[in-house]
Amino acid sequence: MSTVSNSDLRSRRKFFKNAMATSMAAALGGGVLHARTSDDGYSVGKIGEIKVTKLETIKVQPRFLFLKIHTDVGIIGLGEPITEGRADTCAVAVQEIAPYLVGQDPRKIMHHWQAIYRHTFYRGGPILTSALSGIEQALWDIKGRALGIPVYELLGGPTRQRIRVYAHARTPERIAAAKKEGYTAFKTSVHNSTQSGIIANPKFIDEATNHFISLREAVGDDADIGIDFHGAISAPNAELLIHALEPHRPFFIEEPVNCQNVDIMANLARETHIPIATGERVFTKWGFREILEKGAATILQPDLCHAGGIFEGRIIAGMAEAYYASVAPHNPLGPISLACGIQLAASIPNFLCQEQVTLGEGYLKEPFVVKDGHVDLPTKPGLGIELDDAALADKLGHEWRNPETYLESDGSVVDW
Repeated sequence: MSTVSNSDLRSRRKFFKNAMATSMAAALGGGVLHARTSDDGYSVGKIGEIKVTKLETIKVQPRFLFLKIHTDVGIIGLGEPITEGRADTCAVAVQEIAPYLVGQDPRKIMHHWQAIYRHTFYRGGPILTSALSGIEQALWDIKGRALGIPVYELLGGPTRQRIRVYAHARTPERIAAAKKEGYTAFKTSVHNSTQSGIIANPKFIDEATNHFISLREAVGDDADIGIDFHGAISAPNAELLIHALEPHRPFFIEEPVNCQNVDIMANLARETHIPIATGERVFTKWGFREILEKGAATILQPDLCHAGGIFEGRIIAGMAEAYYASVAPHNPLGPISLACGIQLAASIPNFLCQEQVTLGEGYLKEPFVVKDGHVDLPTKPGLGIELDDAALADKLGHEWRNPETYLESDGSVVDW
């Protein structure tokens, strides 16, 4: 019978103890990674060697605000911290957060999120959560780049191999053109919605319905067309219009009434078989809780530039899954926002479709490509994109303002 000396036992125990400690530390963000050089040329060694050095915001046409978080190892993370029409306000909010973040390890993402959100005392709202969202996106980008893997790998790995996207189309000509470009899903708006008033006449309902019918006829029954009421339709008008649209089977009805009117939205949801969608003006997990609890929507549309970022979107998706609801990330913004939505879409089981208004042409070195209504699963580290600074040079700066809309009959303010 062979024997093992006490020194051998101690050596083995030490080896396994060190191996376990290294594995646990790496998993928790405090261990050692294998030294290597990334595709961007920076060297990554010990995981504790990255510090934030600067937060840089850039206004980009037509109405975007891009964020670059710089680090002392050359890694730059990208985010999009914008509230539409309040780009300058959000840029200032980001710079107010900068003193906290500069000098910190950017990979402590959950800790930083909690600190930025909770230490303000006055929590939530579009400005804080938009600034926080863009910062959080950039931190995930940094962490993914440092580890050499896409963000969705950090969220549990891919649940699909390609991501469905939809295009905006308000006319039969545009929706037909978008179909030729490879899209199979679309979103439109209510025709002449700002003039519906509190109680619409039959002509308004008929014209709005006929406009949707013209889009349906342009692309056929094998396409999906959502219709956005934009929260600008009164409850009585929304009910009339939903019932008029039902025979033509919209993909979904988005924000049939103002998103704060959760009880009325829940009533509308119970009265129709068309899925109700909402979420672009709802912030964080706490904002979505009431919508799910009251059954106000079966499609949640968190905007990852407003709702709290990528992981907050992942939490909201988990909440939705528990209520058998799906997620269609909202995105009327830029290519960084799209890249974030795609990373989330790749990692959740209840993803429906991703909104986009630009695939990144003129913004990204490698824009996304639509084929058969989908974009392929990204494989590059972080958010998987690189800004084309040369192409951006003629798009810097903007003074975009929200539309100011009025009722034509009496000049009173109406929602847009």
